[in-house]
Amino acid sequence: MQDRVVSGHSGAEAETEGTLRPDRLKEYIGQEELKEKLSIFIEASLARQEPLDHVLLYGPPGLGKTTLAHIIANELGVGIRYTSGPAIERPGDLASILTNIDDREVLFIDEIHRLSRPVEEVLYPAMEDFALDLVLGKGPGARSVRLDLPRFTLVGATTRPGMLASPLRDRFGVLLHLDFYHPEELAHIVDRSARVLGIPMHPDAAYEIARRSRGTPRIANRLLKRIRDYAQVRGDGQVSLVLATEALELLAVDPMGLDQVDRRLLVSIAERYHGGPVGLETLSAAVGEESGTIEEVVEPYLLQQGFLQRTPRGRILTRRAYLHLGLPAEPELTDE
Repeated sequence: MQDRVVSGHSGAEAETEGTLRPDRLKEYIGQEELKEKLSIFIEASLARQEPLDHVLLYGPPGLGKTTLAHIIANELGVGIRYTSGPAIERPGDLASILTNIDDREVLFIDEIHRLSRPVEEVLYPAMEDFALDLVLGKGPGARSVRLDLPRFTLVGATTRPGMLASPLRDRFGVLLHLDFYHPEELAHIVDRSARVLGIPMHPDAAYEIARRSRGTPRIANRLLKRIRDYAQVRGDGQVSLVLATEALELLAVDPMGLDQVDRRLLVSIAERYHGGPVGLETLSAAVGEESGTIEEVVEPYLLQQGFLQRTPRGRILTRRAYLHLGLPAEPELTDE
């Protein structure tokens, strides 16, 4: 998956991606219902001069959860501290972060579903009572001490909300779901990113990139940067519809946004397992990808586009997938 153009981001590109992020809610394109709710909650908290209630952002990867956390801090006029679930290995790590946080500051925890249970136990009183319960000493002489914390806003981000423990999920006052973007919204994002990067871009080319970006801004920006490389080497630096189409074909991204990994998975179900059902672990072994990668990165878009179904017995291909692949469909398969 490391060289897959439609997933993830390297450290070098993450730095460039940061320059493409909007700083304010009014600059954030798409997710209109979410933005309306968030703007009301932020305005109310500022009017009361209170910290914003804890926010949980959830949805597929690449839709702008980290960007929204940054925007929330900017709109509140406070600083933000970044960390992630896997980085907080012990309760003491979280305690160190919480005792150094400033009043009303935003603490952003990415992949919050990956926090260990002992760390979560420390987080509960911090979120609810703005207090930290510490146990000093061991054995009969051990005693519990409660430290007061500044009132802060926790913003958690996750691609798998179902993996959050109920006590943790219930302590978030604001739950916001990010969904895939429409091509028109992504075209605006591509156009804005092209202007920030100084890339001459034709509107038709921006839309072509958008409709092949799997409804995901991160993928749209990554494709844009790869097409910029193509335009620089094979063209005059300007991105036309023809040049964008040529570059996307070179990158093996088809008109529906599917890449080689997607097609290999679909073809494998069609040809090896007669359209399914096939279990996740079996499919993982067949295509040479980790089951977690298939479930979190590959499948969400295929499910959303109606190419795949999840059933208790396993994954099943739909007629729509067969039509897209140009393969004869199994007679018992459904249309959606």
